[in-house]
Amino acid sequence: MKSLTLIASMLCLLVCASPMPAQTSAITQEERMHNTSKQIIPKEFLESLVGSWKGTCKTWFIPGILADESNITGEIRPILNGLFFRHEYESMLENRPRRGEETLAFNSITKRFQITWVDDFHMNYAIMFSEGEATERGFVVIGTYDVAADVPPWGWKTVYEVIDDDVLVITSYNLTTDGQEAKAVETTYRRE
Repeated sequence: MKSLTLIASMLCLLVCASPMPAQTSAITQEERMHNTSKQIIPKEFLESLVGSWKGTCKTWFIPGILADESNITGEIRPILNGLFFRHEYESMLENRPRRGEETLAFNSITKRFQITWVDDFHMNYAIMFSEGEATERGFVVIGTYDVAADVPPWGWKTVYEVIDDDVLVITSYNLTTDGQEAKAVETTYRRE
């Protein structure tokens, strides 16, 4: 666990000290407006994700520098009679096996999407909770995670976007405490 804390601290220092490329700038007001246009029907959208998926997963530890690209397989299925949905996945990261899962939901009271996330690499020490709004082709949720003891938590933005019936892209971004945004993980799935 100490080595994970050291890695997280080093990552924090590297990202904070690295110049941010233009494509990693903070989300603009126009993008926020676009992301909150509620074009989808949440229950139908989540049901449309059910199935087996495979594709590629890219990971960045330093903004703009691809650290890893690996094959990934995933399964999204309804749980509790379709009240919630579970996304389980397996991949590799730097030649080591990586597994994780998310629980996806739409809160019918707050009208917001919600995700809980755990895995054996990124979120291997806690459960991340994220929530957010519908978009034209999916949803965007934001949560926080701890990078080290006595360091303010960072934000984590996850975007679920259906490109067509057979392509799903899940992209996650680090959100630093000073408002910088950098792509961290991008999964491009194709339906099996």
